[in-house]
Amino acid sequence: MTLYIVATPIGNLADCSPRAKEMLQEATLIIAEDTRTTGQLLKLLGIEGKKEFKSSHAQSSPAELEKTLDACALHETICLVTDAGTPAISDPGSFFIQHFRTRYPDAIVAPIPGPSAVIAALSVSGFPSSHFEFLGFIPHKKGRQTLFQSLADKEHTVVLYESPHRILKTLESLRETLPHDRQIMVGREMTKQFEEYPVSTATELLEYYTSHPDKVRGEFVVVISPSS
Repeated sequence: MTLYIVATPIGNLADCSPRAKEMLQEATLIIAEDTRTTGQLLKLLGIEGKKEFKSSHAQSSPAELEKTLDACALHETICLVTDAGTPAISDPGSFFIQHFRTRYPDAIVAPIPGPSAVIAALSVSGFPSSHFEFLGFIPHKKGRQTLFQSLADKEHTVVLYESPHRILKTLESLRETLPHDRQIMVGREMTKQFEEYPVSTATELLEYYTSHPDKVRGEFVVVISPSS
């Protein structure tokens, strides 16, 4: 039995690797964050064949997790996917993988690498990347302000994810806590038709997105340059 951790496109379907398509075609069980989203992706990629779908996401109950793990026993080739990007990177896929390894210690867990929003954004930022810190989605309330205050003295690049509902609030917090000239890049709609990667200060980025409310949509990746 092999569980393949398959990276899927974060926007542009052409970014799906031939190997990812091959494994998704071969798999008889696909474990997805949202089975409807994954089913639509397979259709768009032209992947056919009978598949069993199981969901595994942040709200999965222990009973649902057990059912999905039980289903794995009936398959030799299994794929784990998230809605977009690389599973288990700021994603509940890591929780499933941990339990899969415990249940099936002799099974193989292998990566099918590909798109990752954090790496894609970091690669175009121009900021140092030999040492960086990835925060994923930052807390909504508890510990949020303390976290922002800690960023002021970071001597390495920091990357975080943000939703369209909180991107303006996050830029406001960065404006309040970072030195006024600290450079930030915001990746928006990455690999899609209207992708953009503005690099500026928190103040200027806040002004930009406040004056362009039509651009406050989709997921955001924020890359913050080192303090030095």
